[in-house]
Amino acid sequence: MHTVEKIGGTSMSRFEEVLNNIFIGQRQGTELYQRVFVVSAYSGMTNMLLEHKKTGEPGVYERFADAHNEDAWLEALDAVQQAMLDKNAELFTGEYELQAANRFIEGRISDVRDCMVSLQQLCSYGHFQLTEHLMKVREMLASLGEAHSAFNTVLALKKRGINARLADLTGWNQREPKSFQDMVRDSFDGIDISRELVVATGYTHCSEGLMNTFDRGYSEITFAQIAAATGASEAIIHKEYHLSSADPTLVGVDKVVTIGRTNYDVADQLSNLGMEAIHPKAARTLRRAGIHLRIKNAFEPDHGGTLISQDYCSEKPCVEIIAGRKDVFGIEVFDQEMLGDVEYDLEITKLLRKLKLYVVNKDSDANSITYYISGSRKMINRASRLIEERYPMAEVNVHNIAIVSAIGSDLKVKGILAKTVAALAEAGISIQAVHQSIRQVEMQCVVQEEDYDAAIAALHRALIEPENHGDVIVAA
Repeated sequence: MHTVEKIGGTSMSRFEEVLNNIFIGQRQGTELYQRVFVVSAYSGMTNMLLEHKKTGEPGVYERFADAHNEDAWLEALDAVQQAMLDKNAELFTGEYELQAANRFIEGRISDVRDCMVSLQQLCSYGHFQLTEHLMKVREMLASLGEAHSAFNTVLALKKRGINARLADLTGWNQREPKSFQDMVRDSFDGIDISRELVVATGYTHCSEGLMNTFDRGYSEITFAQIAAATGASEAIIHKEYHLSSADPTLVGVDKVVTIGRTNYDVADQLSNLGMEAIHPKAARTLRRAGIHLRIKNAFEPDHGGTLISQDYCSEKPCVEIIAGRKDVFGIEVFDQEMLGDVEYDLEITKLLRKLKLYVVNKDSDANSITYYISGSRKMINRASRLIEERYPMAEVNVHNIAIVSAIGSDLKVKGILAKTVAALAEAGISIQAVHQSIRQVEMQCVVQEEDYDAAIAALHRALIEPENHGDVIVAA
């Protein structure tokens, strides 16, 4: 029985620690095997290859897509190559390993450069449009980051006498793409997990095109599919932190506790708030395959972390985590013609989906609907304007708000609403709206954006700290 384990880019950038904590640790002999690792690109590499995830600063892809200046994207690609070579020099002191690592990535980048130059020349003719090929270019560039880190990991493990093997899912030089499931299955044919420590790329090249659907969330989709396809006993994600009862920077490191155990329902609630323990589509794959997911701190290898399963429910009703998100706007639509007309909600929801705005929640009464939406202010204003054009009699208001949630596998806590309201009132925080469904796994409070930090701390103090759950360690 083997595990499939994922390591994120930030952790991979602290490679020596990850090598000593996760890949090797205290293991010897056969203990080193029966594990498959899915690795992300080193921190910052995908930003350079595509665009910066937070600031939007253009990388190679964005400069290529802009298509106004060939030198701009070529310079950006040269900068990526230099950054990768610098990373190699940081990791390898031995001449053999350093030369092997450099040859590998220089070869890949050379192929990509030739391909993109040829494509740009081809699309200078009117019969060929660059926009038709951009997604393929994006996937090809993204694959460089994962291939770089995976190849280096195998090199480093072999240097230490471990029988490591690369599972390159990037489809490099593959004549025709396979389906996602076939690509994963075929790549693991002939691999003896009991005798080989497998390192797989987080990106998988396939006919469906992972980035079409998941964009930069593809590594967790790959991770889940490998776990399901190989029949893993457990799937493990190594993060830089524990899945804790709240953000320690807001509540205090000494106040938060590791959750210990929870279920996939709670994981989905966190995803809805933009705090993904795992991508919801990846969670669905694991859940359907009956595989438990464990979230561990990459730098505390002896801690059992948090185990997520399908059927877990806390022994007694309790709040497990206080979470939320600040990047939320409330679009309030008031129209007295709305009563009894379901078309309002259907039409507005369709419009928001077309604008690719994410609806975190919504509420309604007889004459109004409020949508709590995550997105840029520019797109929110556009949505507001289009709603006004569609319903000229409606009054549309946009509110800057934040959502703070109490979440648990069983939230049927007596008096929880009263405790929540009292805690926020004592902290001087005005509640704009409250949501709690009959299922009772989450209770959301809508507050002013500037009250977000204080609200998280107040609810953690009132709903979690008195319970003194303790730092639960679940045996790995």
